[in-house]
Amino acid sequence: MAANILLVDDEPGMLRYIRTLLELDNYQVQTASTGEEAIEQLTNGLDPELVLLDLVMPGMDGLQTLEQIRRLRPSARVVILSCVNDTKKVVQAMRMGAHDYLTKPFQKIELDAVIAQCLDHSQKIYSGEVEELSENSFFIAASPAMKKIRSQAALVAHVDIPVLLLGESGTGKEVLGRLIHKLSARAHRTFLKVNCAAVPADLLESELFGYEPGAFTGATHSKPGKFEICNKGTILLDEIGEMPPSLQAKLLHVLQDQSFSRLGSRSIVKVDVRILAATNINIPEALASKRLREDLYYRLNAFTLELPPLRHRKEEIPILLKHFMTRMAESYARPPLPLSPTLMAACMAHSWPGNLRELGNFVKRYLILGDEQLAIAEIRPKNGGSNLAGTNLAGSNSASTNPGGGLKSLGRSAKDEAEAVAIKRALDETNWNRKQAAVLLQISYKALLYKVRQYGLAQNQGHHKLSAGA
Repeated sequence: MAANILLVDDEPGMLRYIRTLLELDNYQVQTASTGEEAIEQLTNGLDPELVLLDLVMPGMDGLQTLEQIRRLRPSARVVILSCVNDTKKVVQAMRMGAHDYLTKPFQKIELDAVIAQCLDHSQKIYSGEVEELSENSFFIAASPAMKKIRSQAALVAHVDIPVLLLGESGTGKEVLGRLIHKLSARAHRTFLKVNCAAVPADLLESELFGYEPGAFTGATHSKPGKFEICNKGTILLDEIGEMPPSLQAKLLHVLQDQSFSRLGSRSIVKVDVRILAATNINIPEALASKRLREDLYYRLNAFTLELPPLRHRKEEIPILLKHFMTRMAESYARPPLPLSPTLMAACMAHSWPGNLRELGNFVKRYLILGDEQLAIAEIRPKNGGSNLAGTNLAGSNSASTNPGGGLKSLGRSAKDEAEAVAIKRALDETNWNRKQAAVLLQISYKALLYKVRQYGLAQNQGHHKLSAGA
């Protein structure tokens, strides 16, 4: 049976035009010329699968009408019909639950594509299948939370505004950034990621904006920065909270004017770059401590997507395990190893503090070592490390049946305990300045963040006790 569509638009010509297009495809079409009329029809029993809703109308406007539609018919999908200059309202409509939008004037092929997407409830991307983004990245939406994020990413991809990506380390913020780029009109242009924490503060400005000869010692020739290289494309600023405040001010000007100067130059460079920013910091805390400029945050926060940790979307773990195994087996030219019910159960029980990054590394170690019992032991709770020598990796209570496994577990536990103590000591010595602690420990900043989460370390914590093998 043809879908039932409600069309709401105050322009008689546009109303007739769209209705004709829909009826040619045998859709059942009801129309309303005002928001009030549309709500009255819904109140009186009309139950459309899809609503095409004009954004700018006299009286009850599109946003007010959308709010009432979501209340009266939460299952109905709503497509916003907007003008080019309605960007802010379109973003607000997306936040309120609109599923897609069309910019007037539009062609029939565009209308057909949007309707097909909204009415095809069996799309592969929403069934949990893998969406390949590049040779080394993929996106999976099997849980309700990730399906919602995928849907929001598809919507915001077409609106050329900054997007702030939040989530714990390893949840896939870069992958989400690549997805937004792939779904946008800039997909055929350059995508660049810049890790603001990995580049020293005194070099980050030249890395982003380039420099001229003589700008600093050793600058013998001009060099374009990432923004120039990425012109017409998308740039992802990862760990934006680690960018020095002085450089944040310059970035704010780029967001406002799409222009900047190279180091050592007075001439202005104009660019057209879509900026995505990612961070795992505590935003209110960073704003309060002036670590993140408030004006920059509100510029970047035109739209926010927050990725849930893996422990909150465990239904995706089996899919991720299989996909990681397939990809890594191909990469290492090895046959994929079986994922037994015992291993799968251990993975489902683990909290994965390192999220997808930890899961990927787990699969890699299992594939290389080929020892399922050892792999399971790595993520199985250690009971505070008190009974490691007597833990049989095959599930027995006797160490003598598998002394090698018990010794390996004991050695690994001792290493983890010593590592956690050393990290806690370095953090205390630097007053929890994580950058200084990373230098002191001679590891990368991101590695330190991962290990702090892995061992559950917290400021003002007493003697650390390793827990749950995390």
